[in-house]
Amino acid sequence: MSEIETLVPYIDKKRNGEKLIIIIDSREAKTAPKIVKGLIEKGINVKSAPLKKGDYILSDQCAVERKTVTDFVYTLTRRYLFDQLFNLKDMYSKAMIVLEGYLPIIYKFSNIKPAAIWGAMFNLAKNGIAIINTKSYKETIDFLCVAAKQEQILEKRKPAIHSFKKNDTLSHAQLFLLSSLPNIGEEKARVILKTYKTPLNALVNVDNWPKNVHGLGPLITKKVKKILYGNFEE
Repeated sequence: MSEIETLVPYIDKKRNGEKLIIIIDSREAKTAPKIVKGLIEKGINVKSAPLKKGDYILSDQCAVERKTVTDFVYTLTRRYLFDQLFNLKDMYSKAMIVLEGYLPIIYKFSNIKPAAIWGAMFNLAKNGIAIINTKSYKETIDFLCVAAKQEQILEKRKPAIHSFKKNDTLSHAQLFLLSSLPNIGEEKARVILKTYKTPLNALVNVDNWPKNVHGLGPLITKKVKKILYGNFEE
């Protein structure tokens, strides 16, 4: 059974009273009050904070930048859009951009050729930045809710604000390395490093994680070992 199929039981499953959390940039919260209201109505615990990168933080690995189609086309005339998104990708491995609105409207912009817009989208996609097109703010709300459920329920990852690039310091790079493993995240990565001191020592002793690291059971260890010992396939 695929991961998508196994997600079905999680969609409507209650988390023992614990709500899903989405962190929204404080500026985005002011300019998109309908999205904030819609998320709250769906039972999301919305937290507002000034974010240096991204508009919505769904986990310690997933962040979303939201642009209307019109805004996206307009910002193509300014290089900072790509720098902004590539920096977001540095901090969150699952960086995404939501293009909200009717996409074919790009053909009505007389000063920008559609080929340039498609080229920009391809440039983002080939660099690992997923592009999601929603027709309205209501679809954006639905997407954010489903994405948050996958990250926080299926992947068991909590939202976290990263104020650094993954390679700013040695300790940050070490945390980023271990937190990218299945069901680990930054909090568990920090405990692992405190226990084993170095990432290499931690990985060499992965079999002993359930015994030596609080909160890491055999199921998580098994998923990590599958990544570490599995053969790479192109």
